[in-house]
Amino acid sequence: MSSFISNERPEPDKVIADIVDYTLTYEITSELAFRTAHYCLLDTLGCGFEALTYPACTKLLGPVVSGTVVPHGAKVPGTSYQLDPIHAAFNIGTMVRWLDFNDTWLAAEWGHPSDNLGGILATADWLSRTAVAGGKPPLTMRSVLDAMIRAHEIQGVMALENSFNKVGLDHVILVKLASTAVVGRLLGLTRDELINAVSLVFVDGHPLRTYRHAPNTGSRKSWAAGDATSRAVRLALIARTGEMGYPSVLTAPKWGFYDVLFRGDSFRFQREYGSYVMENVLFKISFPAEFHAQTAVEAAMLLHGKLAESGKSAADIQHIRIRTHEAAIRIIDKKGPLHNPADRDHCIQYMVAVPLIFGRLTAADYEDRVAADPRVDTLRAKMETEEDPQFTSDYHDPEKRSIANGLTVTLSDGTVLDEVVVEYPIGHMRRRDEGIPALLEKYRTNVRRIFSAKQESRILEASMDMDRLGAMAVNEFVDLLVTP
Repeated sequence: MSSFISNERPEPDKVIADIVDYTLTYEITSELAFRTAHYCLLDTLGCGFEALTYPACTKLLGPVVSGTVVPHGAKVPGTSYQLDPIHAAFNIGTMVRWLDFNDTWLAAEWGHPSDNLGGILATADWLSRTAVAGGKPPLTMRSVLDAMIRAHEIQGVMALENSFNKVGLDHVILVKLASTAVVGRLLGLTRDELINAVSLVFVDGHPLRTYRHAPNTGSRKSWAAGDATSRAVRLALIARTGEMGYPSVLTAPKWGFYDVLFRGDSFRFQREYGSYVMENVLFKISFPAEFHAQTAVEAAMLLHGKLAESGKSAADIQHIRIRTHEAAIRIIDKKGPLHNPADRDHCIQYMVAVPLIFGRLTAADYEDRVAADPRVDTLRAKMETEEDPQFTSDYHDPEKRSIANGLTVTLSDGTVLDEVVVEYPIGHMRRRDEGIPALLEKYRTNVRRIFSAKQESRILEASMDMDRLGAMAVNEFVDLLVTP
């Protein structure tokens, strides 16, 4: 005997309505948020420029059909490509994520909110070029910074209490969610249209995390965000046609997201949407390392210096204890062979071994040439990790959000060096004054990798001052970033 199921169309799920209302109506007034978004924009573009020096990345870029150019399409910084906004979003999102060097947000779920720049910049550039062609004013870069703040907030607030990785889903679902919302705003969607678009995000298929974990770790993790942010542009454009949405996509019994993919649990929220996430985002400045290992790498660099001062080296190490937090053990604690760069940059032992041996950790150190050095695996085998409950507690504490690691080295002669503990990486809010000059130098270095001295000078002149950049037309700024 079947029970009656109502076919009355429900009101939109509150989670979706809250995201949409924030996206469309909240006024961002925080000067700190805009200033941080400016730094984030520069750093994210710079990460993409560095990625363009890696053929494994560039082979994925460009039009789907070789030689295709889209009139009034979005241009891809650092290249000569001009594409439709969906594929341009994939290109930009893939570039900025490729080296695992852009910003990070750590909570119950982790992720990289600047991944959303792919959809934001591609859409804003396309809209601006189309507007200019029609005799209308383009968007300004201030609107891009505004969209970045909103995307950071949506992704980050959702991540505070909701762990998608624990149900096997990858965090780029939140990139797709945030990008769809803010791209929809840029497109001028109505409230009902944007509710439809956001509902389509949850109806969509979602990537498994298996490409981030043994034994399947692979390079998809470097283009997954590009895929997500480009999918967001597509969904927003679909909604703009008037295509329907699914108002109870989260809460519908049996068939909704909660029951099918979230073990029947509902999303939980620690705070309302504002500008908190951008204000407190973590920058990767010194090392292209998975963020849970940033402080471990910094500690390893300090130990490398101490060993050198005493006439010792990594060859004199007998044992290394890594005291860390639970998330690091769950994500990057690996034994055994590492098969590719994506495997290595998610292994805390590898990321500690390289700086102890060489006194550095760069993106190139994940390539086969360095990994083939037998000293790396020899040193990895001498490491053990253990969780410190206080480190884990401080990691989740909203007043701290530390990412602590401590390294204790025992030498072959039995000497035990003092433990080196680093609680907050240089890109943390608590180390902003120390970190921002280094972040700007990182940006200058990355601009220099791609552009001539003359073009570099024009780019830096236009981009380093937030007010000047914010007043620029999006298309005019992007034109400064293209290559012949």
